[in-house]
Amino acid sequence: MSESYDYLFKFLVIGSAGAGKSCILHQFIESKFKDNSSHTIGVEFGSKIVKVGGKSVKLQIWDTAGQERFRSVTRSYYRGAAGALLVYDITSRDSFNALSNWLRDARSLAGPNIVILLVGNKKDLDAKREVTFLEASKFAQENELIFLESSAKTGENVEESFLKCSKTILSKIETGELDPERIGSGIQYGDLKHLQTNNTARRQPDCVCRPL
Repeated sequence: MSESYDYLFKFLVIGSAGAGKSCILHQFIESKFKDNSSHTIGVEFGSKIVKVGGKSVKLQIWDTAGQERFRSVTRSYYRGAAGALLVYDITSRDSFNALSNWLRDARSLAGPNIVILLVGNKKDLDAKREVTFLEASKFAQENELIFLESSAKTGENVEESFLKCSKTILSKIETGELDPERIGSGIQYGDLKHLQTNNTARRQPDCVCRPL
């Protein structure tokens, strides 16, 4: 029997080839490092139910290829995404320099309301760092992004990345900024939410009309 949940969020993992996107997804889903990971061809998929703000949320995660030759294919998966991890490799200046292009694609194709968390991956290779924490923080601040450094190898901040992004989406639902009923929002109500709604409706007292 499948596990129940309150909401379903569509997620993307985007960024340059070699930044460790597939390893982050594998670490999040399987809680282990993916050795000898090859470049993703097209798109890979994973899903997991997490607890966020007292709610059960199912994340449907699309890990997109970072190579330019697959961009026309992967762009079609951006539509209707509620959240995204924008990943770069802290040991690769090129992957950091490419962030603006990935960010532009995400906001133009998925929509301006997509919640994006910037992830500086390979924190375990700090001795080979080419991108400082400070300059990445500045980029995140200038582009209104949440920011974390992570390590897909050790697992540090991997789950936290997905949870922080999910928590922001949930907050926007609660404030009315995001509407699960809107087509293309990347958010759906789960069976638990519908069950709560139905139970509330059943608890409403019937109106009894009495003659005056």
